[in-house]
Order: sequence, then C-alpha cells, then structure tokens
Amino acid sequence: MAVQVRIPTILRPDAGGQAVVEAEGETVGELFADLVARFPNLSSKVITEEGQLHKFVNVYVNDDDVRYLDKLDTKVTAADTISILPAVAGG
Repeated sequence: MAVQVRIPTILRPDAGGQAVVEAEGETVGELFADLVARFPNLSSKVITEEGQLHKFVNVYVNDDDVRYLDKLDTKVTAADTISILPAVAGG
C-alpha cells in the first residue's frame, strides 16, 4: 500500500529533490526500507546502523510522534501522512 511521506527541505537532495514521495509498507519501518532502497543517501540520515530511528530525526504519523507509538513498528494506512522532521538545535 502506498503512503505519502513528506521530505524536509534539508533531505530533499537525497530524495531526488521531491517534497513528497510515496512509499510502500504497512509500518513506518517498512516505509523507510522502501525509501532507502530507492534513495540510498537517506539511509544514514534517518536510520542508524543498528536499524533504529536516528535520534536527530523526528517522525510523525499524521500528528503523532512515532517515539510515543510503536516507533518503526507503528502501523500506517494509505490515508496517513508521514512527516520526517530533523531536530533543530540552537541557542
């Protein structure tokens, strides 16, 4: 099933310049596996070598942070929108 994934400006060069891409999968982890297969440069920027979400990337299913759901095992449907947001630090 195809789900829309919103790509932040900073990661768009690694996703063919696209702001929104469709990915296949039933969980956030499956969506990311599909994205990384098509856009390998995204790999180290969203997923750690251990296969976990990178701590400097926030991922939302609609308005819900997946860290408070089931992380990469969070279920998704075609009606959902996934947003990847890099954490912003400053002072």
